[in-house]
This record gives sequence, structure tokens and C-alpha cells, in this order.
Amino acid sequence: MDATHSEVLQETPSVEIKSFFDSAPPLKDADEISRKLKEFVERNSSTPENGRVTRVVCVTSGGTTVPLEQRCVRYIDNFSSGHRGAASTEYFLKAGYSVIFLYRRGTCQPYCSSLPDDPLLECFDITDDSKIQVHPSHAEVVKRAISEHRAAVVGGNLLKLPFTTIFEYLQILQLIADSVSKLGRSAMFYFAAAVSDFYVPWELLTEHKLQSASGPLDIRLAQVPKMISVLRKAWAPMAFCISFKLETDSNILLAKAAMALKKNKVHMVVANELSTRKDEVIVVAKSGNIVVRRDKAQPGAEVESPLVELLVDRHSAYIKEAGV
Repeated sequence: MDATHSEVLQETPSVEIKSFFDSAPPLKDADEISRKLKEFVERNSSTPENGRVTRVVCVTSGGTTVPLEQRCVRYIDNFSSGHRGAASTEYFLKAGYSVIFLYRRGTCQPYCSSLPDDPLLECFDITDDSKIQVHPSHAEVVKRAISEHRAAVVGGNLLKLPFTTIFEYLQILQLIADSVSKLGRSAMFYFAAAVSDFYVPWELLTEHKLQSASGPLDIRLAQVPKMISVLRKAWAPMAFCISFKLETDSNILLAKAAMALKKNKVHMVVANELSTRKDEVIVVAKSGNIVVRRDKAQPGAEVESPLVELLVDRHSAYIKEAGV
């Protein structure tokens, strides 16, 4: 039987988590982000005519950066193109979900995976009379991308929130969790972002650019507090949560995923090996492991399609358990 939200909130976050947020630089546009989230959740928490409450999923995407100066010139980065998060967002929208897309600036965007690497320069031509037009070879792809993206945003089913640093990411994530917690089991978190494990506390950063003339650089990194477990316990305890575990060594992948499942108390962990992540993943759950593969016989097939289909099915079962 689930604990109530108020009961769970009595568990105070660890000293490390409180210290992290207390020392983080203030989030720019926090009030505006909160306003957008409030409107988005209110719009998607009303009961439609068929009596079914719209489901909302927060998809995190891309990698966080760790600044090495307060006026940042240098930073430590996390590898992630954001493709998995962007592609999954499309499949969640097709499945009837509304999506909060928390993404790293400059990474892959929903509906853009079929476009060239530099769509602005490669998809358009200049005519003889100096007018800009879409190149015929890309016309259908560009039209579909623009129309589907616009339909999702204008229809109130897609809210995009950008981040760059680990400080921005975790502060926005907390705002999202606080906003969607009222949706109970109808909310889902899909943690596809590559989140930094280590960082330099803001108060220890030099204000200006580090100077190479000062000689070798010696940096001590602190460990980023594990926020998923706090989200599960306090921020949005009823939400359905899926985390990811990426490894380069297949021999330790499943053990690490099983450990994350137990430690963070998420509902499922998507285990993926770096070299094969685009072809298959293994979904680790208490009930057992499920291998999910893309259909190689189908041109353009992505592993995110059957993965999201599986997660939607399991989310439905989770909601049904409570009679929602």
C-alpha cells in the first residue's frame, strides 16, 4: 500500500542534497519556468470526456556540464547526443502522452532525427530571384517535422525546457517533480539524460577564467547527490520512474542496473551497452529482465519504438493497480 505524499515528505533530504541546492547559483527564469509548468500540468490534468486523465511524462535528454569557472569558459561534459530522449518523446506523444522535454541545449530535438546534420543550410535553397525555399529532396521531411512539432506544442502536449549545467538540470527537475506530483500515478519520469556524477561546488569556483600561466591545474570534484531516490521518496513519490544505466563493459552492466533498481527504488532500469545501445536494450525490473530490440528488417526502425510501447504497457498496469 502506497504512503501518502504528506507522509513521505516528512523524510528530510540528506545534508548533501540540501547543501547542493543551497550553494547552487540561482536558476534564471525560475518564475517563468514554474508558470509554464503550472499551466501545462493544469491543462493536462483535466479529465476528458471519456473519463481518462491525460498521462504526463518528463523525458530528460542530453548530458549535463560541470562548470570550472563561475563565468564559465571551461567545463567538464557528459557524452550524450540526446537522440534517445528526442526519439522517445515522439513515441510517447504518439501513444497519447503529454511530454515535458527537459533537454540539453544544442542536442537532438523531437521530429528532427530525419533531417540532415545542418538542416538550416542543407534543407533550403536560394532561387534565382533570391527567395529561400525548401530543397525538393527534403520537402516532405521538413514539412512533416514542422507540422508535427507545431501540433504538439500548440496543442499543449509538448513543453520544452532547456538546461546546460548540472545546477540548472537538477533545479528544473525539482520544479517539474513538484508540479507533476499532483498527477499521482498518471505521471512518469523517463531519465534518459546523462547526468554528471561529479561537480565542483559553486562557492569553490574561481569567478574568472582559469589562467594557464598558473601552471598545472589540480581540481577536487565532489560527488553529485543522487536525486532520483529523493524524487521517489519526496518530490513525486507516486510517479512511475524509469532510469537508465549505460556501461561500456557488458560484464558489469546488468549487475549495475539491478543495483540501481534496488538503491533508487525506481520501477524499471533500462540497461544499455555503449556499442549496441541503438540496436537493443535490456529492461531490468523486479519481475525479470526483458530484452528489447529494434526491428532490423524495417527501414528506419528505432529501438525506442518497442521500448516506449513496453513502458506504456507497464505504466498502464501500474495505474490500474490503484484503480485510476
